[in-house]
Formats: sequence, C-alpha cells, structure tokens
Amino acid sequence: MFFLLSKIFWYLVQPLVVVLILAGMGFLALLMRRRRLGLWLSGTALLLLAVMSLSPLGLLMMSPLEERVPRAPLPERVDGIVVLGGALDTRITATRGVPELNDAADRMTAAVALSRQYPDARVLFSGGSAEILFEDISEAVAGRLLLDSLGLPADRLLLEDQSRNTWENAVFSRALAQPQEGEVWLLVTSAYHMPRAIGCFRVAGFDVVPFPVDYQTPSGPAVWRPSTASIRNVEKVHFAIREYIGLLAYWMTGRTDALFPRA
Repeated sequence: MFFLLSKIFWYLVQPLVVVLILAGMGFLALLMRRRRLGLWLSGTALLLLAVMSLSPLGLLMMSPLEERVPRAPLPERVDGIVVLGGALDTRITATRGVPELNDAADRMTAAVALSRQYPDARVLFSGGSAEILFEDISEAVAGRLLLDSLGLPADRLLLEDQSRNTWENAVFSRALAQPQEGEVWLLVTSAYHMPRAIGCFRVAGFDVVPFPVDYQTPSGPAVWRPSTASIRNVEKVHFAIREYIGLLAYWMTGRTDALFPRA
C-alpha cells in the first residue's frame, strides 16, 4: 500500500504537474468569468515555471542532499559492493534488447570500476520493477545484460530483482547478501539519494560504507550559476523535491533512522 500511495502522490505533486494544474485551473476560472482568480492562478503557474527553468533553485535544493554524505577514503579490503538500481531504462531495454543507461549511469560505471579495484568482492545489484500500469522487466534483468557485457564474471554477481523502492532495496539486499560480522560492504548510489539510502540500510541492519556517485551539482560559488539548458534546471527541482518528500515520508514511517540521515 505504501508503494502504491507514494507513486500516486508523487505523480500529483511533481513540479510540472503542479504548474499544469494551476494553469488549467486558471483557464477554467477565466472561462467562468472569474478574471482576477484566473489571472492569479495563471500568473502563479508562469512564475513557478520561470523560477524553476531559469534560476539556480534546483542546484540550491539539491546541493545539501549531495553534501550530506561525503565520500570517505576507500577501505583496504571490500567484501561486497551494493549498487542500487535507477541507472537503466527498462522500457528501452525490454523493447530493443540492449541495456540503455540514463542520467544516473555513474552508479553502474562506478560499480564496475570498484569491482576491478576489489577483484574478490561480490557485486550485488538491487533493482526490481516500479511500474504499476504496464508490464515491465525488472531492472536487474537490464543490469545483468550490462554487467555481463562489461566483463563482470557471473559468479561474482548477485541480483536482487524484487525491490520497488529504497526501503525494499535495503531489506532485500541484506537478505540476499547475508553479510557476516566484520565484512565490509560498499553502497553505491547517486549522491543526492545517499542520505535516504544510508538511513534505510541502517534500519534494515545492513552496515555499509557509502560511496556516493552521480553528482548533479558543482561545489563552491558555481552552485549559483544555473544551466543554460532550462530543462536541466527543472530536472534538478524535480528530483530534489522528490527526495525531500521521500526523506520525510520514510522518517515518518520508520524506514530511516533520522529525518536527514548522515554517515
């Protein structure tokens, strides 16, 4: 139930959906001769779209998420590497038969690089299907295709294909990995997602060393300089809002150990 409600809620509060709803309500108000209300709603929608598209709002929202869990020096020995799904487009993979990476590709490339740096470590890829309206393959299927093509030996790969969100990533990964006392496991996911992920893994009882990747924001004064591609600015607002909502919801339901977890 939590999964379904979270999907529906997020669909309705996505930034661009909110803008469209406000604009639609403004248009209806104008048709009903509520001129002042219609202009206010339409103007608010236009203002929100302009701020998200042209300002550094997304960078400023995402930067605290990415800075929360810094990348620590790597340990000398690593027994396992957990890489969370989210970097593969399963619809393209299913229809074209080739694994296709998205903007979070660093999760996969970092996992392969780490597997070569630690040749004795197991690699656990965690990703099911989060689709609720259409049939889709699990991300683990696409992950296997990609990791096989990059030369990762099959006997080192563990595939967790049931998880639909970060909490299930943590619970099902622990059940599959069965980490033993004294083992060192790395957790690979996007930097902005790492606070929620590390909080979930702690509650699930899986002690991991965070290895954030896929940084979306620059450091220093450059964080105030928005992209010249306006859609990139909107995307950052989109993902930052989703992550903050996720942090609040997970904390309220006991899925993380803090509202804003840190390492």
